[in-house]
Amino acid sequence: MGMFDVVIIGLGCAGYTAAIYCARYKLKTLIVGGVDGGMGITAAEVGNWPGIIDIKGPDLMENFKKHAVSFEEVTHKVANVTKVTKGTKATKEGFTVTFQNGEILEGKAIILATGSAKRHLGVKGEEEFSGKGVTYCATCDAFFYKNKDVAVIGGGDSAVEGAAIAAQVAKTVYLIHRRNEFRAEPYWIDKIKEKKNIVMVLENQITEVLGDAKVKSVKLAKAFQGSDSLTVDGVFIEVGSTPSTELALQVGAEVDAKGYLKVKPDQSTNVPGFFGAGDVTNASNYFAQFATAAGEGSTAANGAFNYLSTVGTKEGYMSGGG
Repeated sequence: MGMFDVVIIGLGCAGYTAAIYCARYKLKTLIVGGVDGGMGITAAEVGNWPGIIDIKGPDLMENFKKHAVSFEEVTHKVANVTKVTKGTKATKEGFTVTFQNGEILEGKAIILATGSAKRHLGVKGEEEFSGKGVTYCATCDAFFYKNKDVAVIGGGDSAVEGAAIAAQVAKTVYLIHRRNEFRAEPYWIDKIKEKKNIVMVLENQITEVLGDAKVKSVKLAKAFQGSDSLTVDGVFIEVGSTPSTELALQVGAEVDAKGYLKVKPDQSTNVPGFFGAGDVTNASNYFAQFATAAGEGSTAANGAFNYLSTVGTKEGYMSGGG
């Protein structure tokens, strides 16, 4: 594939937006990632994307992809990137990107848009029953628990939205949260209050997942309605996520105290030519939304173009478009 002006790592909202803008800047662009659509495909309902009142996450991400790959400057690839190093065969500038299958490509600039990975609870039985009743995406897997009892763990947007979605098919949804109030948007809190089959288990936590071939129950830190366990067929763990910064650390990019990639207003990092966008960064007040990811993706593309113009590897206007 030769040398690319920009290699975008991440096939989610931030990555695809960056690709669209890079293409408009006439930059030869590769966008690559292990999961096409990223975390966006896990959103069952997107009601806050400007201009579209209601759309499913997978459909929105498909629109992003179609837009990005419509440009001849953009090459799309589904593959896992395992290593990024500074420098290329010809120069100390730029970066070398290695894929899981051993393939190697080079880019003059990198935009890291790898998002985040679901956080685990770390309780006994969690790993043992992963894929056997324990899942990390209620909106993805709720369909498989029609007329069954499930538990959703967490108190943020993903947990509360997941509980609302699960309640559409499940018999009973136990929403377990360690605090006595939720951190989710009022919109989703109102939604779960409308569902009669959602049971709030507040100021409590699960300490163990139990079962045989599949999940049978969860043990609670303290008794609820006279019992320290709940009989469930599925456990949806929605307790936040951890930024996927492994590739950034390989090139010496700095992260903040929370582990997020530190970026400047143009989404650049302390490593020249290395940019970040989306949920992996400390920008946008850590507000992980489609709108903020798209904003950071477009800004990162602009930052990359300005960087390449400055170092003399790409000529053109410094900013513009619209």
